[in-house]
Amino acid sequence: MSTLLDKRKFYIGGQWVDPVKANDLEVIDPSNEEPVAVISLGGQADTDAAVAAAKAAFPAWSQIGKAERLAYAEKIAEIYQSRAEDMAWAISHEMGAPQDMALSSQTGAGLFHIQTFITAFKDFEFLRPLGDHAPGTMIAWEPIGVVGLITPWNWPMNQVTLKVIPAIMGGNTCVLKPSEIAPLSSIVFAEILDEAGLPDGVFNLVNGDGAGVGTQLTTHKDVEMISFTGSTRAGIAISRTAADSLKKVVLELGGKGANIVFADADEKAVIRGAKHCFNNSGQSCNAPTRMLVERSIYDSAVETAARVAEETAVATAHQPGKHIGPVVSKQQWDKIQDLIQKGIDEGARLVAGGPGLPEGVNRGYFVRPTVFADVRNDMTVAQQEIFGPVLSILPFDSEEEAVEIANDTPYGLTNYVQSQDGERRNRVARQLRAGMIEMNGEARGAGSAFGGVKASGRAREGGVMGLEEFMDSKFISGWDRSAG
Repeated sequence: MSTLLDKRKFYIGGQWVDPVKANDLEVIDPSNEEPVAVISLGGQADTDAAVAAAKAAFPAWSQIGKAERLAYAEKIAEIYQSRAEDMAWAISHEMGAPQDMALSSQTGAGLFHIQTFITAFKDFEFLRPLGDHAPGTMIAWEPIGVVGLITPWNWPMNQVTLKVIPAIMGGNTCVLKPSEIAPLSSIVFAEILDEAGLPDGVFNLVNGDGAGVGTQLTTHKDVEMISFTGSTRAGIAISRTAADSLKKVVLELGGKGANIVFADADEKAVIRGAKHCFNNSGQSCNAPTRMLVERSIYDSAVETAARVAEETAVATAHQPGKHIGPVVSKQQWDKIQDLIQKGIDEGARLVAGGPGLPEGVNRGYFVRPTVFADVRNDMTVAQQEIFGPVLSILPFDSEEEAVEIANDTPYGLTNYVQSQDGERRNRVARQLRAGMIEMNGEARGAGSAFGGVKASGRAREGGVMGLEEFMDSKFISGWDRSAG
């Protein structure tokens, strides 16, 4: 085994600094279960130092002009592109995204969001009139203050860029706590921001776990806002601990997406839906993990989905190809195995995959792409977010029943509709209780906000709404527009 990467330092006040007290944690490569790096988990003193640096930087940063903030963002995008290979390596080794996916999708998502925010920012009016009916009333969008950003391991740069970039472009200063399971990509990101020359303290990074640094940020008196992406359970806990200090809390949580496949869906709808479910080894909160299929095509859909699962290769993240990699950790692997077994025990029909490691694999956190048919919506595999490559297929007989099943879940992040009937697609989309609806495989346009309702949280990340999320609106009457 080669020497572990030493990534113990934190980025605070524009400097790489040692933790006040050592608390080492090994970062495990999920492809081979071997440590790849060592980080330190921060303590209260580290969190306090980072928040103090952010607080000190806020007065000056909040007042700099729009053009200067834009120039920093464009510089960050430029450096990010030049570090793409480093970023992809980090993501592959920390959370198991295969090489090609780590570069194109995982690293690419970060660049996409930076560029989309730049586009939205250029047209953003920080001071605008309320309307023609009230010429003396203005809306001012202003920074909130020091924001704490807590991000997950499944799409690390997707989530880091959706928070850090709009936070600083909105005039805030921030402290990032990435997932302690997958911190290496965020360390590369901190290096990128350092090279871009952001003023000291505008961006800070402290590694740590949820119980430690996460809670310390959530309860800190000088942190004005928490933006969190992760499990619904953790989001509830954060809401409770943040309540005492009346912080703004923005939560992007779990999902259990319904993919409604009508009999007139295009021929690739089932293939597309199954592949989407298995993508990133099923570790996406917006994955279409419940496939609702009209009964007249149900049997063929089950057969097709099972074939997709069997044809989905599973292999190490350290090689190129279109395979899926491992799930992120032993803890996640164990949870997924328990849920697959629960599906079997509760009477769902296993048509592909199942418990245990894939054939020919004896190490690494690999999960067999799994399909359950004849699932009832009250079964655990239909209600609980599994966060692995596990698809549940349910039949329906009418449009009304499909909508009822789709909405019968605690979650409401992304739902999907497959039909050639435009009127029906539109009608169903309006009835589904979710923050996002994707139809016939068409991606939402650049600048669309990402976020949900119900137990999926109510964040709106990305584009103009993602910028506004990190600002407070102020309404001013008696404004003299002739004075500028």
